[in-house]
Amino acid sequence: MNWYLAKVVYRIICGDGEHTAQFDEQLRLINAFDQDEAFNKASEIGFNEQETFYNEKRQLVRWKFINVSEIHPLNHLIDGAELYSRINEVDDSETYTEFVNRKAAYLRDRQPEFIGLIQNN
Repeated sequence: MNWYLAKVVYRIICGDGEHTAQFDEQLRLINAFDQDEAFNKASEIGFNEQETFYNEKRQLVRWKFINVSEIHPLNHLIDGAELYSRINEVDDSETYTEFVNRKAAYLRDRQPEFIGLIQNN
């Protein structure tokens, strides 16, 4: 068996769908014999995890499985290897930077040993 990283893509449709198109790209860890089996397993996950519910505004929200857009074999697990990258374009760089720093602070506050590592470097 081999490990694969699969990108499963959903479209999020709220109400009548008259809004900016939204897509959720999820990275899923798949254990399979080969890439074809990994694709099939990821597709099955995508299909089975489609969801429909009502939001707080009583609008129907639908997570519709689109497809599996990427499969990457994880042949060698290397410490620090890049698994995912995404470039964000934002209107307010300061707000985005503040958001990232708040998330990091939350993680640091939950992990005292991480604070010691940062302080020692």
